Amino acid sequence: MKIALMDSGTGLLAAAAAVRRLRPDADLVLSSDPDGLPWGPRTPDDVAAHALAVARAAATHRPDALIVACNTASVHALPVLRAELEPAVPVIGTVPAIKPAAAGGGPVAIWATPATTGSPYQRDLVERFARGVEVTGVPCPGLADAVEEADGRAIDAAIAAAADLTPRDVKAVVLGCTHYELVAERIRAALQQPGAPALVLHGSAEAVAAQALRRIGAEPAPAAAPTGRVSVLLSGRPGGMPTAALAYAEGRLLADSGTEAGPGADPAPGQAAAALRG
Repeated sequence: MKIALMDSGTGLLAAAAAVRRLRPDADLVLSSDPDGLPWGPRTPDDVAAHALAVARAAATHRPDALIVACNTASVHALPVLRAELEPAVPVIGTVPAIKPAAAGGGPVAIWATPATTGSPYQRDLVERFARGVEVTGVPCPGLADAVEEADGRAIDAAIAAAADLTPRDVKAVVLGCTHYELVAERIRAALQQPGAPALVLHGSAEAVAAQALRRIGAEPAPAAAPTGRVSVLLSGRPGGMPTAALAYAEGRLLADSGTEAGPGADPAPGQAAAALRG
C-alpha cells in the first residue's frame, strides 16, 4: 500500500503522521513545493497550477491514493486534481473540522490564514455546519510561514496575536490550516483559561487519514514498529526530510520510520527541535 500526500510545505506532516500511525506498513510519498511556497497569496489559478505539478510528481510513484493535505489547495485545486488523477488515484481533500466543532456547541473560533478567514468558502462551511452556533473567525497572519520555517519566536508571536483576537469563552478552536496542527499544544497553552474546561482543538489530519484508507478499502492496522518507507519530493526532485520538518514530532516520526536518503535531510534533528523551542 502506498499513500501520497501533497502540500506547499510542512503542512502535510500531520496527516502523514496520522497515516503512519494507522498503517505503519504503508509506504508514504511526501510531495511539497519549497520552490513555490507560500501558496496562500497566489491566485486560485496559480495555486491550482502549482498543486497540479506537485500532484503529478507524486503520481509518478504510483500511489494508491493522494491526500491534498492543504486547505488552500483543497479549495482551489481539487476539481483539477480529480480530473487529472481519478479514477485511477482517489484524491482526498482537506476540509476544516467546523462540523464536529460546532456539534459540541459554541462558542467556536476558527483559526485560519487571513485569505481564508471571511472567505466565501469558510462562510459557506459555517452556514452549512454551524448554523445557530456562535463562531468567530480569527485571522492568523504569519503563523503558517513561521511554522514552515520552524521559527519558535515567530510562532509564539503569531499565536499570541491570534489569541488576543479570540474570545476568552471559546469552547473549541478549529485549526483551519494544516500547518497549525504542528503547533497545536502551543495554541492550546495560549488559549486555555485557568479553571475553565479543557479547550478542544479540532484538526483534520486524523479524519483525512482515515478517509484515505476508506477510499482504497483498507482497514487501520497499527503495529509495533513501522515498516513502510517514506519518499520525499521537493518541487518534484527526490530529497530528504527538510530541516524544518525535523523540528516537529510528526517530522521526526516519519524520518525515524524509514525516510529514503536524499539531499535536504538534516543529520541533526535535535538541533532543529532546539531551534523551534527558541
